[in-house]
Amino acid sequence: MTLSTLILAWTYAPSVDTDAMNAPNAQKIFYWHVPSAWSSFLAFTTLFIGSLAWFWKRSEWGWKWHCAGAEVGLLFGLMVITSGPIWGQAEWERAWDWTDVRLNTYLILTALSAFLVLGRRSQPDGEDTRDTFAAVGLFGFVLVPLTAVASTLWQRSHPGAVVIGNDGGMAQEMAQVFLFGLLAFSFLSVGMLRLHIHIVGIEIELEQKMTEFDDKVVE
Repeated sequence: MTLSTLILAWTYAPSVDTDAMNAPNAQKIFYWHVPSAWSSFLAFTTLFIGSLAWFWKRSEWGWKWHCAGAEVGLLFGLMVITSGPIWGQAEWERAWDWTDVRLNTYLILTALSAFLVLGRRSQPDGEDTRDTFAAVGLFGFVLVPLTAVASTLWQRSHPGAVVIGNDGGMAQEMAQVFLFGLLAFSFLSVGMLRLHIHIVGIEIELEQKMTEFDDKVVE
């Protein structure tokens, strides 16, 4: 379905007004860029819920959600900060605007996800380690609503909210492809989250068995 979004973007969705855009073809990245951002927010929400569940109940499922949310959030985050600069360079002749709040808060979100993923891979599992990473996940989530409204409050280079409709909004064909993309990427992100939750569970179980085996060898 996600591949279909790209195909529809280039073959079905009409091009934007060439007078209003410097690089009309680059706008096609929109159909990949925005659904990727939406999917990353789903992952960051999963990360937040998992972090909260770990702190509140010391829940194993919460820790699995935390790990899966960080990994999937990092993947979609990288997709966003890769596709965005390509569009920006073509349209505004600069890949990044360091004065744009939305761009920079999203970059920090992606960096936090990378920190959580790499940190979990490099540190031994334990309550102290989980507490530290869960705290980062909780406080980092503050950037999600800030990023979502940043373009409305402090619009710089990044466009504001997407409007669907005939009055100043996207054309019907564009809206159809855009909504299809959101649906396709939502299915993809939920499936990836479920898969990563399962993988994290296997990793934890395997690590526990290896610890038990090492203890028996020592005895």
